[in-house]
Amino acid sequence: MSQSATADAGWRKHLPVINAFMRYGILIIIGFMMLYPLFWMIGGSFKNNQEIFSSIGFIPKEPTLDGFKKGWETSTEYTFATYLINTMKIVVPKVIVTVISSVIVAYGFARFAIPGRKLLFALLMATVLLPKSVLLIPQYLMFREFGWLDTYLPLIAPQAFAVEGFFVFMIIQFMRSLPMEMEEAAVMDGCNSFQVLTLVVAPVILPAIISVALFQFMWSMNDFLQPLIYLSSVEKYPVALALKMSIDVTEATSWNEILAMSTIALAPSLILFFVAQRYFVEGITSGAVKG
Repeated sequence: MSQSATADAGWRKHLPVINAFMRYGILIIIGFMMLYPLFWMIGGSFKNNQEIFSSIGFIPKEPTLDGFKKGWETSTEYTFATYLINTMKIVVPKVIVTVISSVIVAYGFARFAIPGRKLLFALLMATVLLPKSVLLIPQYLMFREFGWLDTYLPLIAPQAFAVEGFFVFMIIQFMRSLPMEMEEAAVMDGCNSFQVLTLVVAPVILPAIISVALFQFMWSMNDFLQPLIYLSSVEKYPVALALKMSIDVTEATSWNEILAMSTIALAPSLILFFVAQRYFVEGITSGAVKG
């Protein structure tokens, strides 16, 4: 065998390793670029104000916990713990109500021959395309007549009617990929529709349910506009409003405190996502394939 043939064979032998190295190298670089703002926020929470504006690096030169200590105390009579608890008072019931209503409505569309089902489903999907801003004034007037202003009810109660069409659509697509034989066997064993849903269908579509819960949890944690509209008492503010309240319009804003509290506010969503990551990915991808 000639020297050139030997070199060519050696090159081909190492070609898969080189391709894998290049592929993962590019993915790592792109992933780092996407995550850099998050790293910068976390690093900035350990810096002082002067260092935040003097360097674009996310590693603090002189780490300090002053941002966390002063930020936790806030500029109001309440600590940041109060706003975190208020946020959970909104988010947890909202997630539970959203999951229950979306599963029930999706099960009705997927399994029952409802008169006008196609039209109703088309109207449901139309709400996904409807800008949320169009509904702000009518909803505000309605909740004002109910006497719900400055309470958490306007933020939670609408979810009982499956107003998030995207979640209903996602669960429907997941249900359509399930075989009917399990449900038919449960009916033959004497189960009613509610028992079939809770005992047979719900455990199977658990990945989709967890995906809905994660989406709603993260969206609700970041929601700023609706609490701003309906809540007027500072002691009822969630984290999003508390952070905005901490931002001063002058140059005296303590950005390290804001970044520190933003890091704490982001932690529940990150922890929940990584704990349920496997179910989340399965719930997003499985419904895309029918069969």
